[in-house]
Amino acid sequence: MKAVSLLEVASYLPPRRVPTQYFLDHQAEAAPMAEHEMFRPPAHRHLVAREESAADMIEQAGRTLLERIGPAEARRIDLVLTNVLLPDLPFTGSGAETAHRLGLRPDWVLDAHNGGCASFVHMLRIARALIGTGQARAALLCNVQNGAGNVMDQPGVRTLPEAVIPGDGCGVAYVALSDESPILTVETRNLGEYSKDCGLTLDDGRKYWEPGQSEMHVGFTPGRVADIIERGNRLVPEVVTAVCERLHISTADIDALITNQPNRVFLHKWQAQLGIKPERHLDTFDEFGNLFGAGVPVTLEHALRQGRVADGDLLMLAGFAHAGDFAGAAAVRWRTAV
Repeated sequence: MKAVSLLEVASYLPPRRVPTQYFLDHQAEAAPMAEHEMFRPPAHRHLVAREESAADMIEQAGRTLLERIGPAEARRIDLVLTNVLLPDLPFTGSGAETAHRLGLRPDWVLDAHNGGCASFVHMLRIARALIGTGQARAALLCNVQNGAGNVMDQPGVRTLPEAVIPGDGCGVAYVALSDESPILTVETRNLGEYSKDCGLTLDDGRKYWEPGQSEMHVGFTPGRVADIIERGNRLVPEVVTAVCERLHISTADIDALITNQPNRVFLHKWQAQLGIKPERHLDTFDEFGNLFGAGVPVTLEHALRQGRVADGDLLMLAGFAHAGDFAGAAAVRWRTAV
């Protein structure tokens, strides 16, 4: 398979920036699990507006990325991949509209709903496979987290401890046939036995498309949270270690680890288990909260603009999704050919 590179990233955050106190002011007294380590809040997060669609968010980040890569590279894009946490175009997905808005004419438009918080790795693997085998030339990868403003800010849901963690944002990436910033290898794991352990809850028992007054939310319980913590603590170190073993390196060779960022507890656990110093584990949790699948590309983009990633650095991008039904890690040698 030919060399495929992750060449550029860009991001977009909704204008509405909300401090933690906003949710604490609404939180119900003696809210169940309010003191649980799973729900220790970030300082801030951005919330999407009701009228702002996933395609709106991708367009904002996508235009920034296309300006950075230039029109010649943009014309190479024949693969558009999207992952949207809360699909607002249920029949077609956001990929087709996104391609149209950005002036792209791709041969491939794939809306990948699985992958969750590890969907950036999932889409990297798909793009690498298609481009590396000559079935596509270049790809636009789009991750949208749009559930914080749309779900967590509902009047009833914002009183729950779970509402204080997420933020909204979009990360996009350009992947193409190149040896400049190669994707060295990717490890993914699908664990379908956990796929029903995380989903939407409606207190009146209705389906989300049926009429009613109840507000949908995740519906965390102590048992479900314990399962998520155990699986998350285990899965991310497992896939990162698997990538290192395949490359015949150790975790000490990782220059920057970028993972999804459910909360500080996971971040600290992963650092400890992998022997990664905190300064090498990049995150934007306090600034933007849990960005779900968008967390990896958004954090990478901000780290690049802040000069925290150097040419030649070995990047490890990793995460796990939902209640542990998917996990993945990808190694990228950043700008090795520059």
